[in-house]
Amino acid sequence: MRRLPDVPEPLVASYRLCEAVNRAHGTTYYWSTRILPRAKQPHVFAVYAFCRHADDIVDDLGDAPVRARADALERFGDRFLDDLARGRSDHPLLGATVHTARRWGIDGDCFRRFLHSMAMDLTIDRYETWGDLCGYMDGSAAVIGEMVLPILEPLDPRAIGPARDLGLAFQLTNFLRDVDEDLDRGRVYLPQEDLRRFGADPWARAVTPEWIDLLRFEVERARALYASADAGIAFLPDRSARCIAAARTLYAGILERIEQAGYDVFSARARVPTAAKVRVAARSLIGRPNPSPPGAVRSTGSPRTGRAATGARNP
Repeated sequence: MRRLPDVPEPLVASYRLCEAVNRAHGTTYYWSTRILPRAKQPHVFAVYAFCRHADDIVDDLGDAPVRARADALERFGDRFLDDLARGRSDHPLLGATVHTARRWGIDGDCFRRFLHSMAMDLTIDRYETWGDLCGYMDGSAAVIGEMVLPILEPLDPRAIGPARDLGLAFQLTNFLRDVDEDLDRGRVYLPQEDLRRFGADPWARAVTPEWIDLLRFEVERARALYASADAGIAFLPDRSARCIAAARTLYAGILERIEQAGYDVFSARARVPTAAKVRVAARSLIGRPNPSPPGAVRSTGSPRTGRAATGARNP
């Protein structure tokens, strides 16, 4: 079993639980994180596990009514923020997250913003404009870039803007990939103004010319966010830069898979196979810390296996 440097012995079990959550539910993040120095890896896993657990409360409590989900999320958030204030937690998962937040000086407001966006999913099922959607994604995606950035130890404060843009790019990619699953939950994350502009109807679950035009537009929007995020890689230390470049390459591969499928996100879930993720991570350890150009990752589709979600829902 791998040793966990920079982790107090009483918290080893909590950190190992966080790593297990990440490996089971977020393999892109998991294999990209393994590029970091070993002392940093447990802390990224701790942030991921916190986000995953909160999102699971919202989406995976079986047939629990909205009020029960809201109460459970509020209890979880209050427990975390109280424990963060006192500097320690006995919760099996939160012990690691509290220690990470204190160790790296992650602002507690980041966690509050994330929890607020998770609560929005309980009552809001669509967004009128791109700006409205960005308001939601500030807390569900961009803020995760803010949480992780201190662990990456940027060399320049200008890294924060690209880190936020990368979180937005990841989540928009997820929204495009997960249209069908989100419809099953009664949600549409593509802006209503865009649906009207292109005359596309996701509820029809049909790959019409209008649907293709819409997804082409949203794919290019995601790529613009990736391009903006790429500027931040130069602001990171070498291993951190390699980690982020690998995650960016793998996530952008989902957009390519959507295109290869003719923009049919209803029949199969676009994903990058785990073997490809391992290969990209291995190459990133010895190669240059630059994101791969379009076409570097080719993936194969697979049937949907249920929604995988964090703040920036993982592939």
